[in-house]
Amino acid sequence: MSSRATEVAAALAADAGAGGQASESFGMWTVQVPVEGWRAALYRARDGHGLRFFDWLSAVDELDEGYRVVTHLLDPDTVTHLLVSTQLPLAEPRLDSVVEVFRGAAWHERETHEMFGIDFDGHPGLTPLLLPDGFEGHPLRKEFILASRVAKVWPGAKEPGEGHGSGPRRKAVRPPGVPDPAIWGPDAINDRG
Repeated sequence: MSSRATEVAAALAADAGAGGQASESFGMWTVQVPVEGWRAALYRARDGHGLRFFDWLSAVDELDEGYRVVTHLLDPDTVTHLLVSTQLPLAEPRLDSVVEVFRGAAWHERETHEMFGIDFDGHPGLTPLLLPDGFEGHPLRKEFILASRVAKVWPGAKEPGEGHGSGPRRKAVRPPGVPDPAIWGPDAINDRG
C-alpha cells in the first residue's frame, strides 16, 4: 500500500472530526465519515488530495446496523486509491447527493436509490433506471424476498444425500426471509386460482 494513500486516509479521517476513522483492509484504505460530513469529505478528497477520478458508488445492507454507502476514488497521477464510506440508519436512509462534486455519481446514486431505497438529497432526478415499471421493493436489501428462490429450487450445490448414492437425506433449508412454498409459491397460487 502506498504511503500516499496512508497519508490521505489519515488526513481525511482527521478532517472528518470525531466520526472520522481510517482503516486498511485487503490493501485498500477506507475512510469512514459521519453522514453530515459526507459531501464535505468528498470535496476535500477531490480538491485537497487530488482524488479527482470518481470510479463508483454503491451501498451494502448491513442488516441491523443500517446501510453503508461506499465510493471509490482515485488520484490518476499517483495511482492512489481510496474508499470513502458512511453509515445510514435503517429507518430513513438519506444522504446528500454528491453529483455536484462528481457528475459521474448521478447514475450510481440512481441505481443505489432504486436497489436499496436510499434517498439522495439534492439529486437532479432519482428516476427508475434498471427495474421495470411498477416494480415494488428494493431488490438488494437483505429483507427482499427473492420469489425465484421459492418458485424454483436453487441450482447450486446439492444437499448431503442428494444426487449420488443412497445416503441419508437432510431436509432442505430455506434461506432467511424466504417463505414456505406451501404458503407462497407457484403451487400455492395454482391451488387458489
